[in-house]
Amino acid sequence: MSKPGKTSETVSPITNMLLNTAIFILAGVIIYLSYSIFLKLSDKEPAEKQITQKDTPSEIIQCEVKNGCGVNGVADRFTDYLRARKFDVVNIGNHSSFNIENTIVIDRIGNMTNAYETARILGVKRENVIQQINEDYFLDVSIIIGKDYFKLNPLK
Repeated sequence: MSKPGKTSETVSPITNMLLNTAIFILAGVIIYLSYSIFLKLSDKEPAEKQITQKDTPSEIIQCEVKNGCGVNGVADRFTDYLRARKFDVVNIGNHSSFNIENTIVIDRIGNMTNAYETARILGVKRENVIQQINEDYFLDVSIIIGKDYFKLNPLK
């Protein structure tokens, strides 16, 4: 007989085993997330310091070609020229404006050697090579074709 005011609840062994398994899995997830946060916070070296400058360009340079002069087909012509020279052109399109005077080569990952090599292949002046590191870009170099396109190697 049970005492008045107290109820006797029995938990089945299957329910007990499922609850214990859930607790074990959650504890593992918490430990994993804590370790991940610890690793992120203990990395004291900023991203800028991790970028190393190479003396030689990459074997394959990934780039994008943007038309900044407004002339139809010029980006396709540059793309064909670069692909014939073992460049990996991953994106072709129009720049946000068509009033770019001089062609610009932009380093996106912090390796100016790749940008200088691209400029050399195209015939772009070294002073038109700039660096704008952007972690959202998954390529080495951006090329914005300017109104000086007819002076460059792809159209000579």
